[in-house]
Amino acid sequence: MVEVFKTNIISNINAEQVLGVLQTQFPYLGINFDLEDCDNILRVQSKLDMEICIESIYRIVKGLGFEIEVLPDVVTHVKREGQKRFWGK
Repeated sequence: MVEVFKTNIISNINAEQVLGVLQTQFPYLGINFDLEDCDNILRVQSKLDMEICIESIYRIVKGLGFEIEVLPDVVTHVKREGQKRFWGK
């Protein structure tokens, strides 16, 4: 399971601070930042296929003084020229 969050964390120093706290609280999660993305992404992946407690992530990050929101899992479909619809509609 993977959750992706938008944050207002822009510096590596702040990202490392948050990362340290989250990794201490959730050692079974793989956690990293992508500060080059326009949404300053925090990516959280369960190493043991366990559910990720979004509320706990929110509480910790907000408690450290930062904003965070989950990015919706949106799949976009682009119809290519000559591509037929699957259901024939």
